[in-house]
Amino acid sequence: MLPTKQFVAGCFLLMLSLPIHAESLSMEDQARLVSETEQAFADTMASREFDRFLSFISDEAIFFSGNKPLRGKEKIGEAWKFYFKDADAPFSWKPEIVEVLESGTLALSSGPVHGADGKLIGTFSSIWRFDLQSNRWKIIFDKGNDVCDCASP
Repeated sequence: MLPTKQFVAGCFLLMLSLPIHAESLSMEDQARLVSETEQAFADTMASREFDRFLSFISDEAIFFSGNKPLRGKEKIGEAWKFYFKDADAPFSWKPEIVEVLESGTLALSSGPVHGADGKLIGTFSSIWRFDLQSNRWKIIFDKGNDVCDCASP
């Protein structure tokens, strides 16, 4: 007996709903996807979209800020809401380096942080994890660093 049209259509819809795992992509495509995700995350600051900013953060993320790490999306949101209060973004960032594990499960992104005036004020390093539930990259660690104005030895 041949399958019914409804059964075939149902199987097709089920296949479309299955997550596409990051490890099925080439390393170049994985890195591009992480870079685009980091840029979309940065764009939330420019567009002043706090709720969208939070959507990129894992529930168990840790952001290193000041002397004490911020643990969890809620604490990070409480601390970062301040940066979204004004009409203009106080800073911006852009990924320049992206590396992804062969497994497609973790990635590092890093790049410059610029002040509102465009001056380089620091760098950032972020660790991203591919979240199978949402089928998206989510940030799990973030650390900013001041610009080092030191001469090479």
